[in-house]
Amino acid sequence: MPELPEVETIVRGLRPHVVGKALTAVEVEDPKLDSLRSAFVLPATVRSIERRGKHVLFDLGDRVLVLHPRMSGRIVWGRRKPRERVRLSLRFADGGVYFVDPRRLGTAKVVREFSDDLGPEPLGDLAWLPSALQGSRMPVKFWLMDQRKIAGIGNIYAAEILFRAGIAPRRRADSLSRSEIARLQQAIPSVLEAAIACGGTTLRDRLYRGPRGEIGEFCFELAVYGRAGEPCRRCGNPIERTVLGGRGTYFCPHCQT
Repeated sequence: MPELPEVETIVRGLRPHVVGKALTAVEVEDPKLDSLRSAFVLPATVRSIERRGKHVLFDLGDRVLVLHPRMSGRIVWGRRKPRERVRLSLRFADGGVYFVDPRRLGTAKVVREFSDDLGPEPLGDLAWLPSALQGSRMPVKFWLMDQRKIAGIGNIYAAEILFRAGIAPRRRADSLSRSEIARLQQAIPSVLEAAIACGGTTLRDRLYRGPRGEIGEFCFELAVYGRAGEPCRRCGNPIERTVLGGRGTYFCPHCQT
């Protein structure tokens, strides 16, 4: 957390505030990020802000600032500095972007050019999916969460995607039939796009909020994640929770086979 929909919400929310604007100051407030102190040449204009997987990319022209919130990080916009633990502040004439991360699990780096070993984005053409699944003995839930296979999907949305596709999370990736893969091809973008439209998912811990502090309202649309013991909205049977690979896994045993 956050996953693709949350990071996409952050990027879309920040874009009108920073693109084309001059970055006038950078304040590094965590010793773990000391390498950033000499990494910026200021003033610098933010040419664009984009998402790649779960990363936020600020294009500064001759270099790229890469923020990865990981489990506990937030990236917020405001005219005043938040009261929470701020690790990095990016100052503009009319406000600032603040990397808030009390647990210090997120990462920040400045590179000449961003490169990665991430898999394809899940919101584009998924015609490549059938061949990618072939030969993989991984449980399909692990496959969806493997950032080298497909970028941006984590525990929450893997559970929701598999429910919508009617596929049990323990199924081997190479065991899926053509019709199941077709359902998966539809479920992946439909779940992610629905979550983006809701501003992502804010859970009970409220760790994730949008760039202006707003909650992600897809929490009210979750079909299985976090709903163990509650009735399935499709069949009425109880949602079950198990541990798969050390991660809590939610599913409907009746609807997912």
